[in-house]
Amino acid sequence: MPAKNDPTDLIKRVRRGDHVAASRALSIVVNDAPASEVLAKEFFKASGLAQKVGVSGPPGAGKSTLTGRLIGHYRSQKLKVGVLMVDPSSSISGGAFLGDRLRVMEHATDDGVFIRSLASRGMIGGLTHAIFGAIHVLEALGCDKILIETVGTGQDEVEIASVADTVLYVTTPAMGDEIQAMKAGAMEIGDIFVVNKADLAGKDKAVADLKAALGLGHSAGQALKAWEPPVLAASAKNKEGILELAKELDGHWKHLRASGEGRARLKRQHATELQFWIQRRVIKSALERVNDNILEELLSHKTDPASIGRKLLKNG
Repeated sequence: MPAKNDPTDLIKRVRRGDHVAASRALSIVVNDAPASEVLAKEFFKASGLAQKVGVSGPPGAGKSTLTGRLIGHYRSQKLKVGVLMVDPSSSISGGAFLGDRLRVMEHATDDGVFIRSLASRGMIGGLTHAIFGAIHVLEALGCDKILIETVGTGQDEVEIASVADTVLYVTTPAMGDEIQAMKAGAMEIGDIFVVNKADLAGKDKAVADLKAALGLGHSAGQALKAWEPPVLAASAKNKEGILELAKELDGHWKHLRASGEGRARLKRQHATELQFWIQRRVIKSALERVNDNILEELLSHKTDPASIGRKLLKNG
């Protein structure tokens, strides 16, 4: 009989769709625990099979409610859904403040849905170094769609574009000023834009403002892109516009697979994952060699952080 924490057994169970095993595997990968690299190597083999949808946008836009509606739609189509919800976290403990959002937890008992909250651990963009490892666990689990909801930090969320295949940017009519003040980065990362809470006044103006802002990215005579980001109105609260949104998400996934854009995005994702891995290992290696003697030298001004840092990196 295999040991309780035998990676080989765990890998087999995840691939069979075992949620308990997936939860255990995800914890190992996220916490960089022993056997994490063994799991990561095996689960990476399933990378690129599921559509990864990044749900981005400012706080209060209703991202969690919209995510919940999308889960319901995909489950009605008998698709298996994985959900990663990146929460703000303490820079001291690394723990998430929010935990799994209540609006999504109605699906928690569905064996066709796997939901996990991840702590951002102080990283900008509302992401975490462990995001790719978590994604690969869900891919190996057999998820057809993976929804990644970012923390909602505003402009910093452009990093989601290096993780997701499709970026869904969510705003509301009440955020007219936010739409007007959007930086180019937020405009460039979105593949689909949604004005949520469309039951509120100002929906038409918000949609028009978004379309106008997107139009600013095209100079006179510039050829249209292969995919033109649509701007939709929806009310997740009232379950309105969800079918139209899901249709656009499916359309973008088909576009990626039928064109070279899908391969290009996957290549960028792999480059970012490799970058995260190297950064994590280099920083860990260097910091492990910082001792009290070094700190004493800094206190006495016998050296400086830049000189010590270069020495540590060189020797490492």
